[in-house]
Amino acid sequence: MVLKETTVNKKALSAIYKNIKKHSPHPKKVKIIAVTKGFSWSTIQSAISNNLFFIGENKTQETKKKLENKTDKIKIHMIGHLQSNKAKEAVLLYDTIQTVDSYKIANKINKEAKKINIKQKILIQINISNNKNQHGINIKEATPLAMEIQKMNNINLIGLMAIGPQTKDKKKIGERYKELYEKQQWLQKNISKKIKELSIGMSEDYTQALKNSATIIRIGRGLFGSRLK
Repeated sequence: MVLKETTVNKKALSAIYKNIKKHSPHPKKVKIIAVTKGFSWSTIQSAISNNLFFIGENKTQETKKKLENKTDKIKIHMIGHLQSNKAKEAVLLYDTIQTVDSYKIANKINKEAKKINIKQKILIQINISNNKNQHGINIKEATPLAMEIQKMNNINLIGLMAIGPQTKDKKKIGERYKELYEKQQWLQKNISKKIKELSIGMSEDYTQALKNSATIIRIGRGLFGSRLK
C-alpha cells in the first residue's frame, strides 16, 4: 500500500473558508472533512496542524494502518462504501459512518456497536443522481429506512449524505442538493431532531452544496492535490 505524502495547501484552505462565509446560510455549522484516502499519516498530521480535525477515509484496511498513530484530536469519518462483512472493523475504527445505504448494513452496525457498548453515529447515503454506478438508496426510501434505524438502540442517526451528480450543470447540481436538504429537514422535524447533518459537496461542487445548506463538505484534492494512481 503506497500512500502519497503531502501537506495542506494553505491558500486553498483559505479560499474554502471564504466560500463558506460567502455561500453558507449558517457558516458556523459547516465542518470540513479533510479526505485523506490515498495519503499518508503525515498528511493527516498536516491537517491537524491546520485545525482540520475531521478526517475522511474510504477503506478499513488503509484506515487501520494509518490509525496506529491516531491522536484523540481527530474524528474519523467513513465516507467510502461499507460492506456488511467490514462492519465490525468499521465500528472499531470510525467515529461516524456516513455511507449506510440499507437496513442490512445498519442492523449489522447496530449489533457490532452493541458488543462494545457504544452508540455508533451514522448518516444515510442517498443516491440523488439515480446513478447505477453510485451507492446509496433512492431518496423516497430515506423515510422508511430512517424509521427502522430509529428502533436500533446502538445507532445514532445524525443526518444524510450524498455524492453530487456527475455534471458541470450547476443548476442541476443545486436542484438535487435542494431536494436532499428538504428531505433532511423533514426527517429532522418528523423523525428525530438529531438528524441535523447534511454531508454534500466535494472539491468540485462544494460551493453549490454550501448554497443548499450543507453542514459537512468533503474535500480531498482541493486541499491536498492529486493522489498516486
